[in-house]
Parts: sequence; C-alpha cells; structure tokens
Amino acid sequence: MNILMIILAFNFILIIHELGHFTVAKLSKIKVDEFSLFIGPKLLSFTKGETTYSLRLFPILAYVKMEGEDEESDSENAFSKKPVWVRAAVIAAGPLANIISAIIIITVFFSINGYRTMNISKIAEDSAAFEAGLQVGDEIIEYDNKRLYQPMDFDQFLYISKGKPTNIKVKRDNKIIELDFEPLKISATKRYMLEFVLSTENVNVVEAITKGGAAEKAGIKKGDRVVALNNTMVSNIEDIRSVLQANGNRPIDVTVERDGKKIDLNATPVEKADMEQYDVGFAFGYSKGDVFTSLKQGVVFAYSNVRIVGYTLSWLITGKASFTEMVGPVGIVSTMNDAVKTTVSTMDAILTILSLTAYISVAVGATNLIPFPALDGSKLVLLAVEAVRRKPIPIEKEAIITTIGFFILIGLSIVITFKDVASIFGFQF
Repeated sequence: MNILMIILAFNFILIIHELGHFTVAKLSKIKVDEFSLFIGPKLLSFTKGETTYSLRLFPILAYVKMEGEDEESDSENAFSKKPVWVRAAVIAAGPLANIISAIIIITVFFSINGYRTMNISKIAEDSAAFEAGLQVGDEIIEYDNKRLYQPMDFDQFLYISKGKPTNIKVKRDNKIIELDFEPLKISATKRYMLEFVLSTENVNVVEAITKGGAAEKAGIKKGDRVVALNNTMVSNIEDIRSVLQANGNRPIDVTVERDGKKIDLNATPVEKADMEQYDVGFAFGYSKGDVFTSLKQGVVFAYSNVRIVGYTLSWLITGKASFTEMVGPVGIVSTMNDAVKTTVSTMDAILTILSLTAYISVAVGATNLIPFPALDGSKLVLLAVEAVRRKPIPIEKEAIITTIGFFILIGLSIVITFKDVASIFGFQF
C-alpha cells in the first residue's frame, strides 16, 4: 500500500509539470496534438476537440505534444507561430506548476503537523552550541555568512562546509549577535543502531520506529522512554550511542519506561556504515499556526528550496558536492519508502509522503529552470536570444541542441539509476 502511494506521489509530480504546460498552451490557443499519461505502447485513448488523450503502458512520466514545437508547421495555432512571450509562458508553466503545487502541499502538511522554526528550543550542556554561547529562544538567521530561511538551510550549509569552524548570527531580544561556532565532528565509522528515532523535545523518548527494524522486532513502541541498555543507565542520545558501539551487533538488553512501568526487552542492533556527522548540540523548535501562517511558511519553504537547487549546482561545479550523491527515480522511490517505514500509522505515512512530495516537486520545478539543453530553462534562454535577435532560431538548430542535451541527460540518468539500484542491494560507489 505504501509503495503504491509513493509511486502515485512520484507520478503526480511529473503529471503536474506537464499539466502546467498543457493548461497554458490551451489558454493560449496553441494546438495540443496529444496529452499522454505515462510512456510506452498506448493502452487506450480518446480524442476531444483537437487533442488526443492517451494512457500508456509504463506507469511513469507524462508528456504534452504541441503542434509546431519540434517541427515546422503552417498552422496559425502552432507553438512556433505564437509570440515569444506566449511561448515563454507555456515553457515556464511546467516548473511553476511544480513549485505552486509544492506550496499547496506543504501548506496542508504544516497546517496539520506544524513546522520547524529557526528558534532554538533546547541546548545540550557542554555541546558546541553551549560553548558558542547560544541560548534557548535565539533565532538563527545566518550560518557562514549565508542567510537562513528554514532549518534545512542550516543542515545543508553545515554539511557542505564539512562542519568547519565558522560564524553564525542570531537574533536575541531584537538585537543581532554574531558568534563563533565549531560543530563537533563525529568521524565516519560503522555504527550499531536499534533503528528508532528519538524525540528532539523529550529526552530518550522514541518518536518513530523503522518498520521491520531492530526496535520493532524487540517490541519497542513509539512513546517508550529508553532508560537503560545492558543495565547501564542512559540519560541522553550520546549515552545510547556509546553503549551500542561498545556492545556491537550482539543482542542487548533494553529497559524502557512505558505508562509509568519499566519493561525489559531484548534487541539485536544492526550494523550500518555511517557518513561523517556534525553534532551542533541544539534543537530547533516547532510551531503550529493557522492556514495563513502555514501558507507563509509554505512560500518560505519553496523559496528556500529553489535557492538550494542553485547552490547545489554551484557545489557540483566546484566539487563541494559529488554527482555520486545525486539520485534518480529509483533512488527517490527508495528514499521515500525508507522514510515511510519509520511511520506507525497510515496517517503518519500519508503526512510523510506529502512532505516528501512537496520537497521533490519544488526540486523538479527549480531543476527544470536550469539552462541546460533539453530542460525548460534552456528553452527559455533560446527564447530570450530570439527576442534580442528579433528573429527565431531555426528549429533544426534548436533540435540539435535539445537532442545533445537529451542524450547527455539520458546517459546521466542511466548512471544514476544503476547507482540507485546498486545501493538498494548494498553496493556503494
């Protein structure tokens, strides 16, 4: 059931993109020859007006075929016969549809689930945040001289800088304060985990559990407070990690507190290879407002993630990020499935899929605006050149540019898909 919801969500993102192109094309009286759901051999179709609506075999992607988009046409309703600004509106409509739909989806999610704020809600003693002089209630507004709009911005800049010492700016009592900040580096190593997520608000309280994972098999439940491992009292996440590392993958006694009673369980930790991590020693707060507050946060969310796509492109070019970290459709579905596994109810699963759909949709929209051949961004650049030259670029030349870009993207997609599939089976590159 979860996989079905994930596949539907992934296809929703792609269909919304094509619906954006389709809707503006229709409004602009451009002849649309075909609107197709999915790709491959045609299963069924019907024609309404001048457009054929098709359903095809392979349940992925969608496309819109407009008269005169990739070939010469004498029709006055051909794409190529319309003014530059109309064609630009049709091209831009796809990415914008993704971004707008992401805002709507995340607004619904924020209205139901709330959202993380930029205000610090908790600071651990003797941590990086404590040493830097951060205080509960501080609003973090800059990290490494980069403006922050949502907690994910902080996470992105922290990891891309590899946790180097830097400066952060906070707002405290309506004053801007600059502080030196040095995250604690946790070296990459093999880690032993019970496959649960602890609450950031309540110490050692289990907030989510991986379905089929070590914690679920042991009988640990959401809301349990982990109080001891192998009869060793644990008072925070660092204590839990320390005992688990010392224990390795041997069975371990877990004592939890549930409904005021202590329960003894036995679990077998799983071994996982971890990346280098950076402990900052604080947690961002949560808030929940009315629909207008949620909408405002939704717009901030979209802007921030569009900006991150731009940053990511520059990081790929400069080598700060690697192409091996990119994921394709297989990786996206796998990631969504892993996230859903940590949920404990159908509603939690739906909310998780909603939030991930919003993230992916805004990323798809922003990525398509990159001026790379075969993407919508490159078509907008070509239209801008046409506007400056005051004459169209020959369709055959535009087709050559698009074809080259298309084959590069296909090649990149094949490599990424191979990597995603290999990762699912435990091979790392």
